[in-house]
Amino acid sequence: MYASLPPASAGLGLRRALLAALREAPADAFDFLECAPDNWIGVGGRFGDAFAELAMRHPISCHGLSLSLGGIEPLDETFLARTRRFLDQHRVALYSEHLSYCTDDGHLYDLMPIPFTDEAVHHVAARIRHVQDRLGRRIAVENVSYYAAPYRAMDEVDFVAAVLEEADCDLLLDVNNVYVNAINHGYDAGDFLRRMPSARIASYHVAGHYDEADDLKVDTHGAAVKDAVWQLLESAYRMHGVRPTLLERDFNFPPLPALLAEVERIRALQRAAADQAPRSAHA
Repeated sequence: MYASLPPASAGLGLRRALLAALREAPADAFDFLECAPDNWIGVGGRFGDAFAELAMRHPISCHGLSLSLGGIEPLDETFLARTRRFLDQHRVALYSEHLSYCTDDGHLYDLMPIPFTDEAVHHVAARIRHVQDRLGRRIAVENVSYYAAPYRAMDEVDFVAAVLEEADCDLLLDVNNVYVNAINHGYDAGDFLRRMPSARIASYHVAGHYDEADDLKVDTHGAAVKDAVWQLLESAYRMHGVRPTLLERDFNFPPLPALLAEVERIRALQRAAADQAPRSAHA
């Protein structure tokens, strides 16, 4: 197994629109890059060459899009095999997927919410265990944003915790999704964070969202991170400790220096959390 990312590390999403800027960025501008293997497996030509160059220069983490862990269609064994080869080829230590589904007699091209039920816990956990077996590694699953809840026999926080325990997998804690869901569904974001299992948190995501209304936030990854989300990330570090943290940005890209300024803000919060840890331990 390849070496893990250092806990105090800040990364940036590897997007095709950023390829040129990332290749020209200083070596220490970010600590790692994250890509969706679904978008890069089998890619050749100038895009493939650019990716290979970046993967040689920087640690790569991977965040999948299309496994459909919560779906009812059989898992794509061919795609799993190709994903394993991709992760091995690029020495990827951290691989994650979404706690959602995206297929139903074909690809839906969206991340759909899973019912929060005991039956769904068992179903999803079994599929995660299967994926871990096929990939030969532990994976992390991400708490996702959702706007409709098809059926809720339990709270989201209990559903996520139950899946993690039964699947024996890790968590990619998306702080922006916690904030968005807390506003949209009327729960306390701080309480959600406190109830997450620290030992299973492998990494964090932060991203921007769109303020549709006071009680409706849309997870877009197309804007700068809001102050309230930065504060929630700071709280997560205090509660659970520093982990590798990725800045997600998928469109409406500003000049790279603006993104790197947000990466530096992650680093600053990580340093502050590390400085506070010894004092809190003796409090």
